[in-house]
Amino acid sequence: MPLCHMNNRAVLRLSGADARPFLQGLLTQDVLALAPDAPLYAGLLSPQGKALFQLFLFADGADVLIDVEASQLEALVKRLTMFRLRRQVGIVPEPGLKLFQQWGEPGNDPRTALAGSRFVAADAAVDSTLEDWHAHRLPLGLPEADEIGSDELLWLETNARELNGVSFTKGCYTGQENTARMHHRDKLRKRLLPLRVTGDGPVMAGDKVAGELRGERHGDVQMAIFRMDYAEQVLTVAGRPAELVSPPWL
Repeated sequence: MPLCHMNNRAVLRLSGADARPFLQGLLTQDVLALAPDAPLYAGLLSPQGKALFQLFLFADGADVLIDVEASQLEALVKRLTMFRLRRQVGIVPEPGLKLFQQWGEPGNDPRTALAGSRFVAADAAVDSTLEDWHAHRLPLGLPEADEIGSDELLWLETNARELNGVSFTKGCYTGQENTARMHHRDKLRKRLLPLRVTGDGPVMAGDKVAGELRGERHGDVQMAIFRMDYAEQVLTVAGRPAELVSPPWL
């Protein structure tokens, strides 16, 4: 099965007696459900419910390993430290650990088993590239941090509900009010979805702006934040045809 090093991600270790309760009050997922064989997908949000950090959590004994976009590692450490106060929580980067993704058969990826397996290790024998991973994950509608951005999109607009990135039964967390309101009223007008495109510019439905391209293009597929009321219309980008790629969960 293909295996690649996610060299765009970094690992942060949280240790100490208060590590899990501390994260429980900050993140969108139920951190108390974290187990060695059950990693979690979660967001750290603004009070308005916008995604600041896209995170994966792994259990390492009593410690929690956080998988975060490498370029956001320093900012995440700073934000967690700001909220730590007097809690017994160690927050230490783990440069000796790497993130790996393997696909080809169902695995433990917390977003969907179709993504394969995601794990942390000191090293592994890779046989595929990050670009190979993009070719697999984009048709599945799995966003990465550069497509989500920071403080730009609401967490549910990144399909966190469908990709198991939020718990609606846990206690309070930062950004919960707007996230829960959007969920219960089912007011999700925009989604981050893959499009097959060749041009650059806004996504158009006739003379109406239907969406905006996000992140980088891989092959001919790129993520876009897309208004769902235009999903059945003919789409173009820079006057060229654009095709919505419908993930299995949509």
